[in-house]
Amino acid sequence: MTQNEKIKRNEFLKKLGFTGASLFALYTLDSCQNESNVAPLTGDITLDLTNSQYSALQKNGGYVVLSSQSVVVARTNTGAYAAVTLICSHEGQRQITYRTSEFYCTAHGARYDNNGVGLNSDGKKGLKVYQTVLSGNTLTIKAS
Repeated sequence: MTQNEKIKRNEFLKKLGFTGASLFALYTLDSCQNESNVAPLTGDITLDLTNSQYSALQKNGGYVVLSSQSVVVARTNTGAYAAVTLICSHEGQRQITYRTSEFYCTAHGARYDNNGVGLNSDGKKGLKVYQTVLSGNTLTIKAS
């Protein structure tokens, strides 16, 4: 093997390293989506709180996931209702839940307060929040 062959091999490996790092960066940046990918609700959502399907909302700290509408509805520890998108702003995962007075993404640990404001670096982009209106036993999640 000549010195010339070694230089060519070293140049090749350097170029490969740079290309690999570039591809990794591109993939990583592409995966960090924000909630601009959250489709808006097409209409209000109405929940009959006497329906057993929503029994978790009878107690403070309970929540339900409305998968077909991509919405999580929670009853906060103060008894108020909060509704946010199911889609995490950190990486676009559909894994928002409610725990210990906050919305939480089970995929990577992003945390959000009851108003959708991020509580850690993964949650810094916040969540889409929907207005809730309680009238008797009917909870309405407003589309706009």
